[in-house]
Amino acid sequence: MRLHSAAAAAGYRLLAHETLPSTNTEALALARAGASGPLWVTARQQTAGRGRRGSVWISAPGNLYATLLLRDPAPPERAPELSFVAALAVHDAILDRAPVLRGQLALKWPNDVLCGGAKLAGILIEGEGVAGQLAVAVGIGVNCRHHPRQAAYPATDLAAAGVDVSAEDLFAALSGTMVQRLLAWRRGAGFHVTRADWLAHAAGIGADMRVKLPDREYFGRCEALDERGHLLLRLADGNLQTITAGDVFPVAGERPARVTARGRVD
Repeated sequence: MRLHSAAAAAGYRLLAHETLPSTNTEALALARAGASGPLWVTARQQTAGRGRRGSVWISAPGNLYATLLLRDPAPPERAPELSFVAALAVHDAILDRAPVLRGQLALKWPNDVLCGGAKLAGILIEGEGVAGQLAVAVGIGVNCRHHPRQAAYPATDLAAAGVDVSAEDLFAALSGTMVQRLLAWRRGAGFHVTRADWLAHAAGIGADMRVKLPDREYFGRCEALDERGHLLLRLADGNLQTITAGDVFPVAGERPARVTARGRVD
């Protein structure tokens, strides 16, 4: 693995491993041991990779497994916005290395990158207080060579999409695009820019969907994202439900709608 020259110039560091249980776990352990960010932790494979809500993330060699450790990246209430920042950085990096996929990529709320409607990449944001300061692990997994055949949401990989991009090459691009996306976000002060860019590539806005929460499900039409990035779902009874976190699935038989650069939502 290697850092993009822009990342190295900005003071980012890299710890590359052959195998780790989890890059997120390692990054937070380093934070507790006194490590400062921005620090990338990568692994060629993970033995205990995980996704949101404790789901298993298949982590065989060939895919990209990377976590960016940030110390005090923003006020704690703004930290969840890093999911949108990271999704855009991944989107930018993939297009940098595989421009042929332009038009096939989309962003799925709150933390996935899709290719042809199937999951190509996922993001896991985890944080904890360390020495009176917030430490955030921005975990990123991208399917470069292979993908799970059985998953809650259809999956794909770059090779299956017809492009040959290695995890090493994609990480070099990602470490550069992340620098730019974090600068635009400005510790949350620039989230309006991040939100607008995310919406320009969004899947599912204007479509019917199912939102799964730990204790319930909602069915409705996705209308927008609010100013904090929460999903606004119009229920069958006409009420507007604000979703702060959840797993989103298109209603069977309907492919996710996509917002264009001039989209229906500002």
